[in-house]
Amino acid sequence: MDNNKKEFKPYIPADKVVPEFTVTALLIGILLAIVFGAANAYLGLLVGMTVSASIPAAVISMGIIRVILRKDSILENNMVQTIGSAGESVAAGAIFTLPALFLWAEEGKIAFPSILSIAMIALFGGILGVCFMVPLRQALIVEEHGTLPFPEGTACAEVLLAGEEGGSKAGTVFAGLGIAAFYKFLADGMQLFPSEIGHAFKNYSGAQIGMQVLPALGGVGYICGPKISSYMFAGGTLSWFVLMPMIALFGGDATIFPASVTVNELLTMPDGGPSALWSNYIKYIGAGAVATGGIISLIKSLPLIVRTFKQAIGSMKKNAGSGKQLRTEQDLPFPLLIGVILVIAVLIWILPIFPVNLVGALIIVVFGFFFATVSSRMVGLIGSSNNPVSGMTIATLLFATVILKVTGTTGLTGMVGAISIGGIICIVAAIAGDASQDLKTGFIVGATPSKQQVGEIIGVVASSAAIGFVLYLLNEAWGYGTEKIPAAQATMMKMLVEGIMNEELPWAMILIGVFIAIVVEILKMPVMPFAVGMYLPFSLSAGIMAGGIVRIFVEKKKGTEAEKKARTDRGLLFTSGMIAGEGIIGILLAVFAVVKIDSKIILPFHLPQVGSLVLYIALLVLLYVVCMKADKEK
Repeated sequence: MDNNKKEFKPYIPADKVVPEFTVTALLIGILLAIVFGAANAYLGLLVGMTVSASIPAAVISMGIIRVILRKDSILENNMVQTIGSAGESVAAGAIFTLPALFLWAEEGKIAFPSILSIAMIALFGGILGVCFMVPLRQALIVEEHGTLPFPEGTACAEVLLAGEEGGSKAGTVFAGLGIAAFYKFLADGMQLFPSEIGHAFKNYSGAQIGMQVLPALGGVGYICGPKISSYMFAGGTLSWFVLMPMIALFGGDATIFPASVTVNELLTMPDGGPSALWSNYIKYIGAGAVATGGIISLIKSLPLIVRTFKQAIGSMKKNAGSGKQLRTEQDLPFPLLIGVILVIAVLIWILPIFPVNLVGALIIVVFGFFFATVSSRMVGLIGSSNNPVSGMTIATLLFATVILKVTGTTGLTGMVGAISIGGIICIVAAIAGDASQDLKTGFIVGATPSKQQVGEIIGVVASSAAIGFVLYLLNEAWGYGTEKIPAAQATMMKMLVEGIMNEELPWAMILIGVFIAIVVEILKMPVMPFAVGMYLPFSLSAGIMAGGIVRIFVEKKKGTEAEKKARTDRGLLFTSGMIAGEGIIGILLAVFAVVKIDSKIILPFHLPQVGSLVLYIALLVLLYVVCMKADKEK
């Protein structure tokens, strides 16, 4: 390891100083943090996963700084992606937990959370995530360079190092953004064509085939690839073509909790049909599978967790007595980090915004550092997309809920406290993983770690200030837990906390999901994507699978390894833009819905479902053509 460390030379040497922490980088980074945070919040609430914003932020930065402003500093571009990608991680942590508070408020159990309380949860979680990651940098990034790949961080460094290509790459992102934004506005804004097509089978009661024909879903499918997409599709197929028809066939005239009417009435009522079976039964079965998938991923990671934790403690002791002066080795001072962590812990305890006692505050600090360590190592091995943040949050929620109940904080206060603790831990884990990737990028290009760490905190502050408004906007427009915004993880977290505190859950259905997940694990399939596919409407999984199929065609096309990589990478940039474009228009349409002007832009004529299918196929063909364009550029 030491030899590897000594041999490595960053792109910008430690003794060279170039523009890095500039006003330009700060302004562009903050803007991207807010935009990607909002877009990923919308995407995550829709499909149950977010996408890394580092590479799109880097190429947009290069397009603006290099092409428009005619400036040339790789470290400035790196600072932009560091700040910008923080928004996606804050959004991911927030949407997996905090919508549970809105769901309780809709039920009349509690008041709606204030924007300030949401911002404080996001801010404290984000800052703790950065503070916990800093002592790990030496152990995970410097000493294990060449061992831990950090896929997104290394890929982002490659994009930055290929700086002369920045203009064309940025153009690809912006093209995807513009096309998807226009498509989404025609579909859901002007309602020229339905964004969801489907057909319920009369002779196969309870089943319904369908597809949401939206750019973000195709983009997610392409980015995840055909394997992950197919696992989600398989989960959806099990729910909508096996479990729901079985409920319809054997349930019939039975009234099964939590529904208050018979299965036949659910299928025939005006707003019923297969979707009513999904919302009353499948959501609970899917929640059991998702929770089990998260816990399984955590258990499988235990040896790695213990090893990383020991290494982190050892690295902290070693760094405490060393005074390093090289620019590329400067971290934020350790005493400052300890001071910030202690202040945040005390504030969580004493501020009325957080309904947690001293025990809750200690749980946050201990679990926070533990899972920041886990998250940082995980993203180093398998990348941010596969980081088991949900599993870590589930474990925290289970432990926190039990501890709060035992120590006398019960009922709604205990439930809100548990979600607040889970929310902070979820954001800690997400930000620690993101900071690890960013610091890896910085290590390769020769950035100043302390400046990157400050940049990460600035991104956290900016996106924390915005995330509360985004969550309120989406809830006001469409409501969480609906087909429009399923909010899969948050709904599941709510069920878990309620189940422990009040014993209100339909445990039989949850246990069905638990054992389906165990069977999937025995068959050696990745449980989490399968479980998320079970939970989500089939139309979402079908739309994602369509994007995965495009990736198959792109990867099957013959060519050299360099040509194949260029095609795939171009598709990744285009689909990242597609996701951002739909997310932005989704937020805009939510604004229109809240201020009651959405009905004024609807066209008087509409295309039939077949028109939607043709347009979606055309969009996917365009994605394929864009990927193939890389060959011509070569």
